[in-house]
Amino acid sequence: MTNFNDAILNGLEIFKLSDKNGNLAGPNPDPPLPITPRVIAPPQSRKFSNKSSTSLIAIIAGLVSGVLVLGSVLGFFLVFRRGRKNKDTSSNQGMNWGPFSFPATHRTYGPSYLCRYFALAEIKAATRNFDDSFIIGVGGFGNVYKGCIDYGATRVAIKRLKSESSQGAHEFKTEIELLSQFRHRHLVSLIGYCKDGNEMVLVYDYMSRGTLASHLYHTDNPPLSWDQRLQICIGAAIGLHYLHSGTKGTIIHRDVKSTNILLNEKWVAKISDFGLSKMSTINTSKTHISTIVKGSFGYLDPEYYKRQRLTEKSDVYSFGVVLCEVLCARPAVMHNVELRQINLAEWAKSCHRDGELDQIIDPSIRGEIEIQSLNKFVEIAMSCMNDSGIERPSMNDVVKGLELALKLHRNGVERSNEVAFNNDRAAEIRSVEPGCATNESIQCISETIFSEINDPNGR
Repeated sequence: MTNFNDAILNGLEIFKLSDKNGNLAGPNPDPPLPITPRVIAPPQSRKFSNKSSTSLIAIIAGLVSGVLVLGSVLGFFLVFRRGRKNKDTSSNQGMNWGPFSFPATHRTYGPSYLCRYFALAEIKAATRNFDDSFIIGVGGFGNVYKGCIDYGATRVAIKRLKSESSQGAHEFKTEIELLSQFRHRHLVSLIGYCKDGNEMVLVYDYMSRGTLASHLYHTDNPPLSWDQRLQICIGAAIGLHYLHSGTKGTIIHRDVKSTNILLNEKWVAKISDFGLSKMSTINTSKTHISTIVKGSFGYLDPEYYKRQRLTEKSDVYSFGVVLCEVLCARPAVMHNVELRQINLAEWAKSCHRDGELDQIIDPSIRGEIEIQSLNKFVEIAMSCMNDSGIERPSMNDVVKGLELALKLHRNGVERSNEVAFNNDRAAEIRSVEPGCATNESIQCISETIFSEINDPNGR
């Protein structure tokens, strides 16, 4: 009987192998007796099973990891979109603005595209380490220095707040929050800030003409013309109108005065110093803000002072006092005068009631103001200083009234110039000698006056 062996190849096919003589043509042997299968699996099967289990675990782990990564990416995308959507309303929430709560090198307060962070070294370099010779203003908040940044390319005004004042820290926060959000032609622009330890510094555009007050009284500057004063008042009024109605909420300045109205090299007026400002969402159900009285004596709304109820009409009252300063060229409060003249607002209202307003007009402009323009200006100022806030005009109405006063003034000046021109011509004619007052002489005068028309060579 031929010996043969069976072999399993890939577990699929069974071949009959040749006998020991290499003969493949031998007869088919009888089938072998059935073999009882063993219970114990061969080592190869155990190895194959372990490998399959490991692969399955790896696949499951990979799927789970993929799901987690995908979920993380999706979650980040949703949070990013929500953050962008709520950026304007929540950018300032959750920040600790206490006197010493700023990290020394934090650079993210306020939108970076509107508000720049300055290192303290940059500020010291710009002011020569806060040299007193660079001081251009002094106030309760601290000193204001002139300086240059960006290698001398940009002139700036640098306000250094008093570090020991907790109120100073609050004003520092308020200015950054407000001015880093808004840009307007008639609001002073905040370039940036510095918070390093106890140092709190604000950097503004440089206003080369200084304050409005510095051109009205206690100054060597030449007096402003009536036309200039009206244009400055209109610019400041437009700035306040923007604060009251041009933003998402009503912003009440709370410290409107002539020293907080700055002038650039082109005499454009800009409202400054927002440290006491209040942001309000005043609506039909809430007509005021209940708050501690703050502001400058002589400009305070009496209704706000008595009832501690702040509205945008409190700014209107203060602006009315500024209008009186512009007309009279004197401070809101003076102590070296008669008792009735100490408070400018009360004195102006008294003179208006008694028909004596001409007594308080700045002598340097008394002769140049057109009467219609003056009457309109005084009407606006008195309505702004009405004791009842509800009776005061809005800043929009104030802007329109001042623009009308300017128009009346310019129209009056044009008429006056025409009258003066005609009077000069008439005087020239009358100056002809009596003996020459014949038809021929009159004809000669006419020919002289119109020589440029009759004779082109006269040009």
